[in-house]
Amino acid sequence: MPVEHVTTVDDPRLLPFRNLRAQVSGRSDGLFVAETRAVVRELLASRRFRTRSLLLTQQAAEQLTDVLAGRDDVAVYLAPLAVLKAVVGFDFHRGCLGLGERGPEPGLTEILDAAPRRLILLDEVSNPDNVGGVLRVARALGAGAVLLSPGSGDPLYRKTIRVSLGAALQLPWARIAAWERTLAELKSAGYLRIALTTAGALDVASLGARQPLPDRIALLIGAEGDGLRPATLAAADVTVRIPMIPGVDSLNLATACAVALDRLGGARG
Repeated sequence: MPVEHVTTVDDPRLLPFRNLRAQVSGRSDGLFVAETRAVVRELLASRRFRTRSLLLTQQAAEQLTDVLAGRDDVAVYLAPLAVLKAVVGFDFHRGCLGLGERGPEPGLTEILDAAPRRLILLDEVSNPDNVGGVLRVARALGAGAVLLSPGSGDPLYRKTIRVSLGAALQLPWARIAAWERTLAELKSAGYLRIALTTAGALDVASLGARQPLPDRIALLIGAEGDGLRPATLAAADVTVRIPMIPGVDSLNLATACAVALDRLGGARG
């Protein structure tokens, strides 16, 4: 791996890493930032996203030696921790930052060509913690892909990637412009569209009790508070809820997704 030492805050090679705290939406340069050693490992292993460069402390570089060996395609900048903090503007990264290239995004056809048995659809879920949490849960519990409506958050926002523990770099996902048309296309593709809502008609665990669930399921999830939009609810084949004790009316969005996936047999197919 090509290693370059950086000792000053104003080094022009560090420009793409500068003032990340101020970046609250998608970048215009086609790049994104992964932070922490666990997440940078996922970036380096990603088949979808190319790693352009890394900004590391010496200690972080030593802990990534196994995945950096032979990676002549990745530039590595080594800098003291004080330089990283001054350039980046925060220290959540623990001395480890990666710069990735977005590349072209897949469309619905590419997602469905892989025939995922479990799809998660996020309807206007804008909070980066929630988007990242759902991506992490979806990967862990066997969902095949995540589709996001136009108003949902960017899976490659740095906080979302960190919260997802790198799942945003591994699990297939796509942002869908034609949302209502996509919901109809999923039905044509053989997906049972299940809306998760506190006003659901059925306990989510009861779906497979009377008869086997279909092979393909699309789980529709809305934002905390507002829930699914009326048009999305209207497109669902069935609405389900997660029963809770009296006095509690909702779960954290990622937690609800995890419960629903588990009860729908996510990790088993």
